[in-house]
This record gives sequence, C-alpha cells and structure tokens, in this order.
Amino acid sequence: MYIFGYICLLLALVFSAAGGSFALLRLWKPGDFSASFAEKSAIAVAGALLLAGAALLHGLYWQDYRLDYVASYTDSFLPVFYRLTAFWAGQPGSMLFWALCAALCGLLFLLTKSYKACAPRTKLWFWAYFYLNMAFFCLLLAGYSNPFIMREPVPVDGNGLNPLLQNPGMIFHPPLLFMGYAGLGIPGCLALASSTSGERDGLPWFAATRSFILVSWLLLSAGIILGGWWAYMELGWGGYWGWDPVENASLLPWLFATAALHILAIERATGKLSRMAALFMSLTLLSAWFATWLTRSGIIQSVHAFGDGGVGLPLAVFLVCLLAICLLATICAPKTGAALDAIDSRQGALVLAAWIFVALALIIAMATMWPVLSAIWSPSPQGLEAGFYNRVCLPLLALLLLVLAFCPWLSWDKGIAGIRSRSPLIGALLSMLAGGAVIWLLGYQKPLPLVVTACAIAVLCNIIFLLAKKAVRQNPRALASACAHFGLAIMAIGAAFSGAYTTEKDMLLAPGQSENIGSYKVTLKDLRDGQGAGYDWLKADLVFEKGGEVVASLGPERRVYEKFGAMQFSEVDVATGPGGDIYASLLGLDEDLKVLVRVSLEPMVSWIWLGGWLMCLLPLLGLWRRRPARIAQ
Repeated sequence: MYIFGYICLLLALVFSAAGGSFALLRLWKPGDFSASFAEKSAIAVAGALLLAGAALLHGLYWQDYRLDYVASYTDSFLPVFYRLTAFWAGQPGSMLFWALCAALCGLLFLLTKSYKACAPRTKLWFWAYFYLNMAFFCLLLAGYSNPFIMREPVPVDGNGLNPLLQNPGMIFHPPLLFMGYAGLGIPGCLALASSTSGERDGLPWFAATRSFILVSWLLLSAGIILGGWWAYMELGWGGYWGWDPVENASLLPWLFATAALHILAIERATGKLSRMAALFMSLTLLSAWFATWLTRSGIIQSVHAFGDGGVGLPLAVFLVCLLAICLLATICAPKTGAALDAIDSRQGALVLAAWIFVALALIIAMATMWPVLSAIWSPSPQGLEAGFYNRVCLPLLALLLLVLAFCPWLSWDKGIAGIRSRSPLIGALLSMLAGGAVIWLLGYQKPLPLVVTACAIAVLCNIIFLLAKKAVRQNPRALASACAHFGLAIMAIGAAFSGAYTTEKDMLLAPGQSENIGSYKVTLKDLRDGQGAGYDWLKADLVFEKGGEVVASLGPERRVYEKFGAMQFSEVDVATGPGGDIYASLLGLDEDLKVLVRVSLEPMVSWIWLGGWLMCLLPLLGLWRRRPARIAQ
C-alpha cells in the first residue's frame, strides 16, 4: 500500500515535469499551440496525488504504526476524526494535502468554460507555470518530505497528536488555509501566463478565474479567522492574534490577494492597471510559498512551525526563482489602458486601499524576518514584540477604513470636483466625528483605538446608506463588496476594543475564597481532579457574580498527557456575550493546594468573530451573474 503511495508521488512528479516540458516545447515551436498533453497530464497528476492521499489516510484510519507518519502523529487514544485530521498535522502530510488541493484546482479549472475561452498561448504558459509549482511540490514529497517512510521496529503505540491540535479548529483551520492557497494559485499562474504571452484575444485572466479568486479569498479569510478563534480558545493566553511568525505568514497571501481584488475592480471597469493587478496576484502565489518556507525551514521558532525537515534550502531557492519570474513577467508585459484618472477619484481611492494592503504585507514580512535580518549585523538578534506591529499597523488600518468610508461617494473618474452631491461625503465625515465623540464621552480615550473605531463607525453608517440604494442591492458584486466591508468594520471595532481595554488578573484561590476583577466577584467553588483518555486533569469550578447575581460558571482545566511527559496543557473556559467575554485559564496548583487562575475580561471579542464570518460568507453574493452595469459617474 505505502510503496504504491510513493510510486504515485513519483508518477505525479513525472507527469508534472512532462506536462510543463510539453507546454514549453509547444511555445518554442510556433504554429501548433495545442495543449492536449498538458491537459491530460493534469488528470494524471491529480489522480496520482489522490491515490497517494488515500494511501496515507488508510494508514491513519487503521492505525498502521509501520508508517512513521502514523506513529508520529496518532496513538490508540486518539478519536477517529482526529486521526484523520492528522493528515495535515505534520510536515509531509500537510505538504501532500496542499499539493493534492492544488492539483484538483488545476483539474477543476481545466473543466470550466472559462478555461476554454482563454487564448491558446496563454493556456500553454499557464500549464508551464502550473506544472512548475506541481513539480516542485512532488519533488519535495518524493525526496525531502516523504510521508511514506516506514518505521523499524514497529512500535506498539504511536506518539500521539499534540494536545494543542486536539481541537475542532484542527479539523477546519489548516485545510481552509491550504485550499485558499491552492485556489489562489490558479489566478496567480494565469496572471503570469497572460503577462508572459501578451495575448489579448481570449478571455482576460481575471474573468476566467473570477470564481477561483472569490472562493479562495473566502476560504483563506475563513481559515485565518478560525485560526484566531482556535488560538483564543486553546492556547490559554487570552488573545487571538499574537503576531506570531507563522500567523503573520498566513496573513501575507490574504493581504496581497485583497490588494489584487481592489485593483481588479479598476481593470474590470476600465482596462487600466493590468500589470499591477497581475503583479499583486502573482505575489499572492509567491507569499503562500514564503509562508511554507517560514513554517518548514526552521529559520524561526513558533508554536505552529514544523521545524527544519531538510526542505529549507530547496524552498529558499525556489522562492528566489519564483520572485524573479513574477517580477520579469509583469515588468515585461505590454502596458494596456490609459493613465489613471484623478487621484481624488474612486479609482484613486481603490489604488490607495490596495497599496495600504501591500504596505501592511511588506511591513509584516520585514518585521517577521527581523531576527534573521538583524543577525547580519548583531551577534544577539531579537524578534520584534507585538507592540511594534500594533503601533505600525493600527494607523494603517485607520487610514484604510477612512478610505473605505469615503470611496463609495467619490466620482469614478472626475475627482471630488465631479461629484453631483457632496452630502454623502459630509455625512461620512459627520458620522466619523459623532462616533468618535460618543466613544470619547463613554470613557474610551486611547488615541489609536478611538481613531480606528471612529473610522469604522463611518464605514458602517455609509454602508447602511449604500444598502438603501436599489442599484446597490440589485448589483451582486457591489452588494458583496459592501457587505464584506461591513464585516471588516465590525471586526475592526472588536479588535480596537479587545486589544486596548482588556482587564486581566491572576488569582490564587482556595475553595470558597473570592477575589474581584472589574465589576465581577470571582469565587472558587470547588477543585476536582480525574482521568481522561490518556491524560490526568485538574479542574477549577469558578462562579462569577455581578450585583449579587450569578452571571457565569466556568471550569478551566489543567491537563497532563501520558505521551507528553511532564508537559502541562491548559483547557480554557469562556463565557461569551455581545459586550465582552469572561475568560478563565488554570495556571497551576501551589504547595498549599491553592490554584492559580488567570481571569480576563475581553471586551467585544465576539464582534471579531461576527464580523469575520460576515466578511467571509457575504462575498458569495458576488458569484451571481449579472448584466454589465454602466459605471457610475
């Protein structure tokens, strides 16, 4: 079974190399631009990787500890759904899953009508770039990160899955990210192909991959938000985003893809900025590989990282080559369309929004790599703390929200002077000032959170005004954009408050003792211990009272797993409400049998999850087909 799985990886490598070589040979010999063999190779590659994935799942399901991967990430205590999700728990399995998703996306694109409408040379260039990625995937799997290595002697039981991964987030967060990466690889490769071929006869690349762009962006957004929820519920530190290097790496493709979406709104309507749109979309593909390099090279330390599995150097070489291809393909592409209209027009606002996303991506990438970069001149390099990211990124977020608040009311191409009525612009300004004044009077006076919240309120008010317009409600693309911005504004309010106004206190309590935090009285009612499947647990029963009434009962735990020695793991408990969460984690037990618990009051965290899911789901409205609308003047 596992020899067969490895042979499938080799076959996928052979067909990827053959399909890419065929496409390049066809391009080298002009006249016949048929891509038939490259298209058939896509079926072979997807089929081979699907069979390889099935072989690995077979070992995981049947707990076949002869396979080193199964023995490393499962054990006899692990429920079947976590055994199967161990598919993407380790480096080889996660790489195989991503490669499989990428191959299936390529096959799906091949079957679409949009693919058939692309220009012939563009198709061949697409397959050349697509198979470059697939061949590198398969090379890593067959050589550096093989999931089918056998273990000798065969252990009686496996090592088990890291308790931090035994969470519902493990079932959804990694596959959503990998499916988002894989889906965005299709428009990334087609954008490069269109830039390289220079053809303008067929269907434009952004129209051919419209559904891939939107759905993949949605999946990637959902994966990032779910990852934040997972960290909040599992790691026990009371936060959802710690600017961890691997968290940052997953954000980079989303930032570049979002920048590309805003530029594509201009290209779709006017044909301008085609090279910029192609560059941003190709950088989305590059940043996904950059995230893989950070996670798997061992160059940074993170709770999410896989460590150095021997793939760091090949990934680094591939990244340099891919960066060179992205830059050369887009710079050498023929320039199309007229010059951009007035900078104070809606086109100018969209460009500014896109470059804010790009600026965020570049700042986060440089800051994440700072320990590596500073090692060049410093004998003791250090990473940048979360405070640096907050100080730099929050002002850019405020600027972005300000742009989104005023952008819908600007003239498309004539600037502010061409606006028929300035009432909406005045209304946006007044809503921002009024929202800021109300927040200030309520006592929330920290400058950056105040500015971010005021701008977010302006966005919310403007979108409500926009949705009152029948033309917006009947245009699926405009409706989806407005709703996505609505979700982003809600997230921004939640992030501004939860980050700046969290109250936290460590309490050392014996049963029956109480302490106060904010307006709450916290009482330890009982302390219990017991055994679960493969672990021992200690649980603190906490009761929270406000004004003499019980408002929440929480039971945070501390666990010690048999397979992980003396390591202790926290199981937090959270009471969620629209105004904020009560968050409790059990830190330990002292020699007098008192428990140390950490209690946090997290204001408006639920707004992040609500806004995030609105931002993820409502863009699906943009998939509706519609007749082309006239550009609003």
